[in-house]
Amino acid sequence: MKYKKTIPDTLTGKKKMRPIRIWLFLLLLMPAFAGFSQKVEFRASASEVVAVGDQFRLIYTVNAQATGFTAPVLKDFSVLGGPSQSSSTSMQIINNQVTRSVEYSFTYVLQAGNEGTFTIGPASVNVDGKSYKSNPVTIKVVKGSATQPASGNQGGQGNQQPAGEIGPRDLFVKASASKSNPYQGEQVIVTYKIYTRVPVSEYSVTKAPGMSGFWTQDLLKDSKNLNQYRETIDGQEYVVAEIKKDAIFAQKSGKLTIEPLEMDVIAQIKRKASRGRTNDPFFDNFFDDNFFGNTLQNVKKTILSNKLSIDVKPLPTQGKPNDFSGAVGNFSLASSTDRTELKANDAMSLKFTITGKGNIKLIEKPDFNFPTDFEVYDPRVTDNISTSASGVSGSRTFEYLIIPRNPGNFTIKPARFTYFDINAGVYKTLDSKEFKITVARGDGSDGTFSAGETNKEDFKYIGSDIRFIKTGKLNLRPVNTFLFGSPLFILIFIAPLVLFILFLIIWKNELKKRGNQALMRNRKATGVARKRLKLAEKYLKQGKQEAFWAETSNALWGYMSDKFNIPRSALSMDSVNDALSNKNVNEELIKQFISALNNCEFARFAPGNKSQLMDELYSQALDVITRTEQELR
Repeated sequence: MKYKKTIPDTLTGKKKMRPIRIWLFLLLLMPAFAGFSQKVEFRASASEVVAVGDQFRLIYTVNAQATGFTAPVLKDFSVLGGPSQSSSTSMQIINNQVTRSVEYSFTYVLQAGNEGTFTIGPASVNVDGKSYKSNPVTIKVVKGSATQPASGNQGGQGNQQPAGEIGPRDLFVKASASKSNPYQGEQVIVTYKIYTRVPVSEYSVTKAPGMSGFWTQDLLKDSKNLNQYRETIDGQEYVVAEIKKDAIFAQKSGKLTIEPLEMDVIAQIKRKASRGRTNDPFFDNFFDDNFFGNTLQNVKKTILSNKLSIDVKPLPTQGKPNDFSGAVGNFSLASSTDRTELKANDAMSLKFTITGKGNIKLIEKPDFNFPTDFEVYDPRVTDNISTSASGVSGSRTFEYLIIPRNPGNFTIKPARFTYFDINAGVYKTLDSKEFKITVARGDGSDGTFSAGETNKEDFKYIGSDIRFIKTGKLNLRPVNTFLFGSPLFILIFIAPLVLFILFLIIWKNELKKRGNQALMRNRKATGVARKRLKLAEKYLKQGKQEAFWAETSNALWGYMSDKFNIPRSALSMDSVNDALSNKNVNEELIKQFISALNNCEFARFAPGNKSQLMDELYSQALDVITRTEQELR
């Protein structure tokens, strides 16, 4: 092996140590690391002042490898996450003396619920068989926004966000409406955007916005990618993503409120390893860049969007036609028939198509005045509706099947469609075409009858010289025929014997199935889950929250255990996902099932009034179990 020569330092006259020699030097010092020992310190830290509703971190750190971490009772705060464990290592080399230290951290994410001053007792850990206790932590909870005292900061960093904390301006969700003063029935686009200055690894909507008084249409349900871009607010640049967009249509006038959307976000924040400095530029820069640099830590945060107030204007009464049925938007009308000349008792179709942008799904069928000689069936409704970021648009087609029962020349008069034009602010009426229908004489059409449009029992006579006669197959049989000795007699004689043999075979198979416990659990999984949900519903009505959460959780986890023969001890989110995926269950349904499990476990520790959350979770659990059972059939 060859070594390059050292290069003299022109300023000091000394020779620089090459990197390979430094590594050899460090290897020689490694035994010193093994024999290093230090005093064990176990301490707790948290924000001294927080506001009601704020989230903060409670961190326990120990400067040695520890086991058996035991936390104190956190009765005065809501536990949103933790304890999450992390570790870091630091090293110092001063005057050729090498010291090494390790630090283990146990982190909780807590939320303050009530005002007051609270003390969190000490936690304990075991180090080398000896138990150590941390210091107690006192936290003052105040009303409104709390300002964290800038103590213990170094290097002029007193205004920075504490390590591991996410400020309200670092991550938030905002709701906006395309119009705040629409007409009743007018389409309004509501967009929910998440603004972040920290990396986000995962998010989930835990509570959909309440939209009482609106008919809604999800505009992003078929979108695979989020629309992302950058936006600057108050001089700060944010990454923005549109996470939800709905088209809403007010069903009544007046001031309506859209309640906030609630979501959980897992953000990744940088946390520097704690270590001393050597005052040697080479060692400090080298280890900062390679071994003891920033590490990413996941932090869970619950955020709420703002409320939206929509002032809905009633549709004007002046000039309102009597046949107006509630269509609001911009529309056009087209009508057609597949033929205008046919024979009696032949079928024809008439299509009535409304195209445009607005509340298309709420459009009702047109009121045609068909001739009494026509038998008309209820129309088949076909929707060709598309949803995009700009809203709901498309067409709705009503197709009538018509059978003329008598020859002659007939006229299908135009049907009218009335809607309120948003751009013009007036009511408009569109008329379909008038159709002239020529019906030729068909075979045996003279003196036939026609059926009413809605009730086929109400017949109207067209010719008075023909009366109805009995039709259908007559019950006739040859003379001198008897049951005895006939094939029917033989069949009746041997049928009980055959049925008895079949009963024995079926009963034997049933006993075999009942001996298979896994199979029986699978067959009874849905019934057991429904019984548990029924009991949960009873607790829901009685307001017994803890009993309700327990039964709902048992219903969901018990269903997976019984249905797939998975022991309760082996159940987890991953095993649930794998079991459903192996049965080719719809991916969206799998996400909803896991979301129900997450919501059930999370809701047990959520603060505040849980009545509405209990109702939603009960409906969600019942829905995912029912749909999963249908998928597995």
